[in-house]
Amino acid sequence: MANETAYPGDILVIDDDAILRDLVTDWLEAAGYRVRRAVDCCRAVDQLRRGAPALVISDMFMPGACGVAAIAALKREHPEVALIALSGYFGSGQEISAETALAAGADRAFAKPVKRADLLHAVADLVGTPPG
Repeated sequence: MANETAYPGDILVIDDDAILRDLVTDWLEAAGYRVRRAVDCCRAVDQLRRGAPALVISDMFMPGACGVAAIAALKREHPEVALIALSGYFGSGQEISAETALAAGADRAFAKPVKRADLLHAVADLVGTPPG
């Protein structure tokens, strides 16, 4: 269901990997969404202070305070914001998993590398399609 309280189509992409951050941004912009970017969770907090997006797409494993704790905090402070968690560590035997991301409040969780079609389908399910 589309998020009614945020800017329609506004998405915040958080990833310390510039290549993946730019790739996901390119996919979303080509589909008509407005995208903001952050290189880590600290900078993402600054972005959130400027206005909550409809959706956050975030890497789960970055330097600084991120991961499950960041998801839980985001959902407490902005329960209306949808969240997609991404990680190359899902299923790796590390303590982080798609299930823990979902339990913390993520609406979807994908292992990297994520397929373009899967990500765009999840985005449309969570926030709708951009106007136009």
